[in-house]
This record gives sequence, structure tokens and C-alpha cells, in this order.
Amino acid sequence: MILLITYALIAIFLSFLCSIWEAVLLSLPDSYVEMKVAAGDPTGPILKDMKADISKPLSAILSLNTIAHTVGAILVGKQAESYFATGGFHLGGVDVPFTGIVATLMTLGVLLISEIVPKSIGANNWKKLAPITARSLKVVTFSMYPLVVMSKFITDRLGNGGHGAKISREELSAIAQMGTREGVFHAGESTIIKNLMRFHLIKARSIMTPRTVVRAANQERSISDFYENSADLPFSRIPVFDTTKDHITGYILKDVLLEKLVKQEGQDPLKSIIRPITVVDEDQDIQSVFNHLLSSREHVALVVDQFGGMAGIITFEDVIETLLGLEIVDELDSTEDMQHLARQNWEKRAKTLGLIQGN
Repeated sequence: MILLITYALIAIFLSFLCSIWEAVLLSLPDSYVEMKVAAGDPTGPILKDMKADISKPLSAILSLNTIAHTVGAILVGKQAESYFATGGFHLGGVDVPFTGIVATLMTLGVLLISEIVPKSIGANNWKKLAPITARSLKVVTFSMYPLVVMSKFITDRLGNGGHGAKISREELSAIAQMGTREGVFHAGESTIIKNLMRFHLIKARSIMTPRTVVRAANQERSISDFYENSADLPFSRIPVFDTTKDHITGYILKDVLLEKLVKQEGQDPLKSIIRPITVVDEDQDIQSVFNHLLSSREHVALVVDQFGGMAGIITFEDVIETLLGLEIVDELDSTEDMQHLARQNWEKRAKTLGLIQGN
């Protein structure tokens, strides 16, 4: 009788552990694993390796669980048969042998104690159980290595040989919305995340200041003459050209211009303080424009059309405001819709600065 109970408890206990490990492993989000790695937690790299090839730990769990169920059932059955060779009782006119009762209790024990209960515990407490699960599964995977290799060989042959992306842009956007509802993110933070997901779809031409309203100056014009006629200009960087706006040669800084005036060097032409200007294509997405401006440490860029002529001017502020201040993302939005919204955002800023007339 003692052996029967011992075999049953060992089988159920091993299956109990397998169910907890499986639930914890499948509940672990990749973000938590990356956080553990970044924090220098020793279990982080173990979890990352397991998540990178999850078939290995799952094969080890399945192998151990199958062994526990199969061997446990055989041993318990043999002990029950030996201990309860004969005997039973009548239930509703039916003879119920004690061996049948043992088999029923074993089945219920496996179902409840080693499946339903541990999986609920693992799914609800994965964060607390993650460290011990990592260490335990490392040992189990090593001990079941031959079976793991065989299982992986079979699954690789049956699989398609690759894995798709674990998370899409749409899913990340949905996570941001969920985080806002649950108080994890502020509304503004969620907007930034969602906008960032579609950042690469907005073109430079959608948020640039168009050529027709760009305030530029001829590079041969004197510093004092330009200042006298443009003292109220609200910009710190002014494009300069040679002959026409289609021949932008660079830009000047208003601070440098004022410094020249203080030094009484206003007779010098604007080209004496000219700075080279970064050039981007009008069809270039603003993500690459942002990276371009950031790497070159510039705040303004010349936007050119397909013929090399000036299409407009784009600033670092234009890009940042598109990211921070404009709701450009919706599940049903098209690229054209978002570009239209980006254009509306620019028009609001332009009216505030007096670039265009508004109501």
C-alpha cells in the first residue's frame, strides 16, 4: 500500500512541476526576459535562450511529463493489482473492483492536481516563478537531451523551417492602447508610441514648409540690408540662394548675423556667414530625415524635388512635432490619410508663425 501511494505521489508531483514550468514558460513575455537580461539577472540569459528556441524546453517538459504519466500509471497499476487482487463492492447492482477505484482516483489526481491547478498557478504567478523555472528547466533540458534532440529533429522536419515576427507593429500599437487604459502609459506616451509605429510612412513633402512660403535671402545681399528689412523674422536659420530659390547655397544663423552687426561688419554679404545645408529628397520618409539630421547635428534641411529644384524646407521641429503632437495612427488609416493630417498640422504652425494667412 505504501509503494502504491508513493508511486502515485511521485508521478503526480513530477507532472505537477511540468505543468507549472510549461505555464510559466508560455506566459513569459519577451519584454520581461529582455528586462531581466538588461538588469544583469543571472536567470535572464537562461530565459532568453529558452524563449529563442522554445521547442527545446517544451520537448523536455513533454518528455518528463509523459514518462511520469506512463511509468507512474504502470507502477500504480501493478501495485493496485497486487494489493487488491480481489475485492470490491456493489454499486447499483454493478461490481466495482478496488483496482478500478484506484485507476479512477489516479486519473482525477492527474487531471486536477497535475494539470488544472498547476497551470493556473503558473499562469497567474509567472513573474515570481520565472527564476526557479529557468534554473529547473535548464537541468531538465540537459537530463532529457537525447529525447529533446529527437523531438527537435521531428518538429524541424514537420515545420516550415522558420519563424515569423513575434510581434507586429499593429500588436505593439494595441499594447500601447491597452497600457493607457490600464494606467501604465499616459495618453501622450501612448500617442508617441503609436505615431512612432507609422513614422516611416510619412514623407518629407507632407510636413515641410513649401517653397512658395519659404523666407530666403540672396547671398549677395549685405547683412545690414537684410536685417533692416527682416528684423522681425521669427526664424533662427534663414536659407540663402544664388540667383533664385532653386539654387539654395546654404543658410545663415540669426545669432551670427546679429554678432556681425554688433561688430559693425554689416556691410559684408550674407555669403560671408553662410553655412552648408543638408539636402533630403521630398519622397524621403521622415524617419530617415530624422536620422539624417541627428547624425549631421543639423536643425534644418533643404527638401528637393525629383528635378533637383527646391521643394521646401524641413526642420528638426517639424519632425519632432509630427511625432509628439499629431495623432497620425488609426487601424484604418492609409498613408495618404496620415500625410493629409501631417499637412494640416504644418498649416496650423504656419498660421501661428504668419507664414500663411488664416481665418
